[in-house]
Amino acid sequence: MVRKSHFDPQRVREEIAIAAARMIAEDGLDYSTAKRKAARQVVGETRVAGEWLPDNDQIEEEIREYQSLFQGDSQPAVLRRLREAALEWMDRLASFNPYLTGAVLGGTAGGHSDVHLQAFCDNPKEVAIYLLNANIQYDVSETRHFAGRGYVETLSFLWRPANERREAEPVGIHVALYDSDDLRGAVRADARGRTARANRQAVQALLAESSATASAA
Repeated sequence: MVRKSHFDPQRVREEIAIAAARMIAEDGLDYSTAKRKAARQVVGETRVAGEWLPDNDQIEEEIREYQSLFQGDSQPAVLRRLREAALEWMDRLASFNPYLTGAVLGGTAGGHSDVHLQAFCDNPKEVAIYLLNANIQYDVSETRHFAGRGYVETLSFLWRPANERREAEPVGIHVALYDSDDLRGAVRADARGRTARANRQAVQALLAESSATASAA
């Protein structure tokens, strides 16, 4: 437990958030791992109580700040490439009601980020059949259900856009398979007006917005 006589909790949270954001932006760590490593970096081996740790929203804000300061020349192009890849696969998987989620949707994706899609359909196994028929080799794993109801099957594969050179790094695509009923309430906005997932039209709007911003710059 951190002793309050030695540490200011607000300052500890800020320093952990800043360190975690740097690890996520530079090394591609997930939030949980980055938070744990950042806490060790800030306070050493001293055990930190949960209330001393930043939440994911605070870390996300620090990621945006870090990317603006140190990756402003490269991150927007990386993000656009990932969103374009997401949009193409949402078009391909249109009959399975795909939604985009994660950092690519939120705008903090970087060079280590993958595209995370969620497909909502009556027969999730048909997604696997579609990929097989398209000669896409995929791995099968499990992802925790976004509502905490166990785990769902996830299909993962590497894909390189057809208009890119062979030496270009492929994009990691992950498709979590949900039943159609799981979509009920899944697209509601939170208290800050944000949604955890977006359909094709919303992703297309994000791309159009980024193009307009780049043109105005």
